[in-house]
Amino acid sequence: MTRVLTDNQTKFLEVLFDEAGGNHALAKKLAGYSENTPTKAVRDSLKDEIVSATTDYLAQIAPKAAVAMAKALDDPTELGIRDKMSAAKDLLDRGGFGKVERVDVNSSSGGVFILPAKEGKNE
Repeated sequence: MTRVLTDNQTKFLEVLFDEAGGNHALAKKLAGYSENTPTKAVRDSLKDEIVSATTDYLAQIAPKAAVAMAKALDDPTELGIRDKMSAAKDLLDRGGFGKVERVDVNSSSGGVFILPAKEGKNE
């Protein structure tokens, strides 16, 4: 069930990753909240929505990070490339595009391994 947001709350979420550049206090001001409204109160009231919007934002910028990494292949001597690659890698990792590690467990003998019975006070 989706929660119904006020006009100010909706505007806050709209401007948070755009004009406000992630600054909660500026987003509060741009959304039309009173100066007397504590930024913490607005942030706390929208915690779940902010987390969701952050996930959406990471999904939006993931292609930019991927393109930056690919461009590094063409010009690995670009000034600041290590920092750019580190930032791109972190963004992709947080966006769910990180390296997947898999462990493949196979048995060529096809046998069964039997463990000895547990010993202890729970017998």
